[in-house]
Amino acid sequence: MVLVSVEQLYRNYGEHRAVVDLSFELRRGEVLGLLGPNGAGKSSTMSILSGNLAPSSGRVTIAGFDILDQPNEAKARIGYLPEVPPVHTDLTVDEYLDYAAGLHRVPRRARRGAREAAKSRCGLSDSGRRLIGNLSKGYRQRVGIAQAIIHNPPVVILDEPTVGLDPIQVREIRALIGELGKEHSVILSTHILPEVLATCTHVKIIHHGRLVFSEDIAHLDDRLRDTAFVVDAGPAADADAFAAIAGVLTVDTLGPGRFRIHHAANASPAPEVAQLAVARGWPLNELSPERRTLEQVFVDLTTADVGAP
Repeated sequence: MVLVSVEQLYRNYGEHRAVVDLSFELRRGEVLGLLGPNGAGKSSTMSILSGNLAPSSGRVTIAGFDILDQPNEAKARIGYLPEVPPVHTDLTVDEYLDYAAGLHRVPRRARRGAREAAKSRCGLSDSGRRLIGNLSKGYRQRVGIAQAIIHNPPVVILDEPTVGLDPIQVREIRALIGELGKEHSVILSTHILPEVLATCTHVKIIHHGRLVFSEDIAHLDDRLRDTAFVVDAGPAADADAFAAIAGVLTVDTLGPGRFRIHHAANASPAPEVAQLAVARGWPLNELSPERRTLEQVFVDLTTADVGAP
């Protein structure tokens, strides 16, 4: 079931286009990692999806409700955690979650059950009477997530949920996001690449407001398959000879007789490279593939001059 549908989304600030022709869908049980460098349009996109910013054009539907034409119905189906959790430090966890339940229009008779369920899911069952101001940052993040899910929304939007946390807290929040992803559609904005690989089912990269990369994690390895290999054929080896082989795109010289050979993803010329080395009498000391990483893809896409809108 499609819970989030984004169609040809644009957001302009004067003559500057922060979001340009953005379209995607998200289904129940999927966790989307939204990546992009500073100024890429992530914050504007998250604000639009959460109903806090109107698009200049385009359409967003949440669980079938148009966020502009049916804002109350759409927003009621969203749980949102901004980068700075909107918690009240002078309240206890229970007091704050009761308050959040009221804001989300949870019926009064159902609020205690909703509060206890949210606390249980977020590892806060023993923290109900503690002042939020006395909690660690990691536990405040848990409280922030608990307020986002207290009304059991089908869509949960989390903006940089692990920023500033220590490694143990990060692991705990990632595990929590994984659990949420089993029952909800989750959109996770982050700049931490390992977080996407650890928690998400899909990844999208935005650059200059445009969607420049979209893939599901299950097939990410296919997109990152070998597109280069390193060959060491001794000091007599000639880069120009390797460059002349069919299928070789470019050759980088790494040292005397050592090269990085770039090639098309679907056609590795490694056998031809080995045959050439044997034919020329060059010692084949190394012939090893290099795999691209998500970090390399991110850097390649976000440092490319695609033209600011």
